[in-house]
Amino acid sequence: MADARDAAPERAGYWLVPVLRGVLALIPAAVITFSPNHSPAFGLAVFGVWALVSGLVTGALALRRTSEATIRAIFGANAVTTVIAGILALTVAPSLALFTYLVSVWAAITGIAELIAGLRSRGRTAAARDWMTAGVLTALLALVFLLFPLDPVTAVGFLGAYFVVLGVFLVIGGFSLKWAERPATAGGAATGSEHS
Repeated sequence: MADARDAAPERAGYWLVPVLRGVLALIPAAVITFSPNHSPAFGLAVFGVWALVSGLVTGALALRRTSEATIRAIFGANAVTTVIAGILALTVAPSLALFTYLVSVWAAITGIAELIAGLRSRGRTAAARDWMTAGVLTALLALVFLLFPLDPVTAVGFLGAYFVVLGVFLVIGGFSLKWAERPATAGGAATGSEHS
């Protein structure tokens, strides 16, 4: 029997989590891309709605599709952090300072946490590579928002670019996980039929 530390931290069908998360990221990317309004209020509204929906939906789905307690705790904490960031974005008086601070703090916390989840799962699941990459992308967003003097247009633009890159990456990564699952499942079924 395999040691629990050697087992994959996600359950079958986990591929749906990154695909859904990617699609949810591409929606605000499109909204930002096609909107002429790049004010802090607009950026906070887009980020806030996305964070609420993404935190609730993909957070709940990730908790159902992961099996290891530590990984579940990391994704649960990320979901709660994202929902709180969404609530703050939609309820606090908008300003460029709030927008850059809120996005940078959210991105630092969730990016580092997802990177840790990926590092803990290396060698046990293909999803670990995707978690590390998404974590690095999100942490880089935090650095951009913290280190560069952004005006409203560039701040909202960087957020939109982040959503595009993350969304495309997660959709491709999710379907790659699905296609990798299929041969393993077919092989398992064949092995089971040989023993029956």
